[in-house]
Amino acid sequence: MVFEEKEYMLGEKKILLRSAKPEEAQLLVDYLKTVCGETRFLLCDPDEVKYTAESEVEFINAKNSSEDSMLILAFVDGEYAGNCSFQPIGSRRRAKHRVDIGIALYQKYTGFGLGRLMLEQLLFTIKELGYEQAELTVVGGNDRAYHLYESLGFKECGRIPKANKYQDGTYADDIHMVKKLQ
Repeated sequence: MVFEEKEYMLGEKKILLRSAKPEEAQLLVDYLKTVCGETRFLLCDPDEVKYTAESEVEFINAKNSSEDSMLILAFVDGEYAGNCSFQPIGSRRRAKHRVDIGIALYQKYTGFGLGRLMLEQLLFTIKELGYEQAELTVVGGNDRAYHLYESLGFKECGRIPKANKYQDGTYADDIHMVKKLQ
């Protein structure tokens, strides 16, 4: 599903939100390797990112042609800042009302409302498509993200203790959150 390009202002920063283009595949692979190294709160370590430009082109094309999922890229003053996405939880009738959300930003683009803007646009689209429930997972200790999600109406619905084990031997929980849309 293609997200119609939109421009915003956040303070003095010019924000552009739009769908990805296939020619940005390598940009997205490089971004993922960088953001995974900037924080402990994402899915993996940078050396575990094995995507290629070719596989990322397939991912972009699949998102853009999908009727039930979307990838939104954010640019701040012309620089790529991060993305957010949603996809259905499953195709079975019992789960078709639910979507899973993901978001990640370069650290230098956090803390001024960009994540909130992106998620508001994503949630609007999800609701317009008729989904009834949005779900996400936040890593324990990521208090800023947790409070953002809470302020957008997400409620904690469960935890998986020690779901993430880091190279230094420490752990963090996965916190599952849900937002009712209807």
